[in-house]
Amino acid sequence: MRFLTPSRPAAKHGFAYNLGWWIGRLIVWFLVLSLGITVLYKFVPVPITITMIADPHGFEKDWTPLSRIDRNMVAAVIAGEDAKFCLHQGFDQEAIEQAIERNQRGGKLRGGSTISQQTAKNVFLWQGWGWDRYARKGLEVWFTFLIEHIWGKRRIMEVYLNVAETGIGTYGVEAGAQRYYKKSAARLTRVEAARIAAALPSPKRRAVTGATGFTRRHGNAIAARSGVVRNEALDACVYR
Repeated sequence: MRFLTPSRPAAKHGFAYNLGWWIGRLIVWFLVLSLGITVLYKFVPVPITITMIADPHGFEKDWTPLSRIDRNMVAAVIAGEDAKFCLHQGFDQEAIEQAIERNQRGGKLRGGSTISQQTAKNVFLWQGWGWDRYARKGLEVWFTFLIEHIWGKRRIMEVYLNVAETGIGTYGVEAGAQRYYKKSAARLTRVEAARIAAALPSPKRRAVTGATGFTRRHGNAIAARSGVVRNEALDACVYR
């Protein structure tokens, strides 16, 4: 069977028609490619990200299956980053509304990103705080939708724990565990996992070992909440 592919629009059509044709074609290619790479990453490790490439310090990473990452680490990131991870479908509406309200009051800009949104951004997109942030946010919504429906929660958590920046030039919790504690992520204690999670929002500025002040208090709070995550099975979607 022979399949016909669309040819370039005839020159007799006006500029607006030709422009619309090319835009439509680009959108179709984007949808096909984004869907394809999302399906691919459901099964194979993510080899590299834009953030890693752009890191002036280089990068150290060590892809590790979720089965070789201690459950304390999963509980810690849920406690510290996204307590409703198992309850939402990629977006925490309440957290988004609170972030908008805080930003409108003139407080420090703070997002309401879930672990799913952070994973989509880390894997497929770029960091940035200028005008391009709005374009990235739109794409982030699309990729978050894709990974929630194609990967599922367990795979999202596995990828997140392997691509999240855990220190200067350090990506993933295995590389972080080796750097800070000289041990595998499979052997992290609750406190050690909580300290790594406490540094995640700002890994280049927050110390994991020898932390003081806010970072130390935040890590202690995450360690305490990690127990709640385990006791109330808030990580159940990752392990069922």
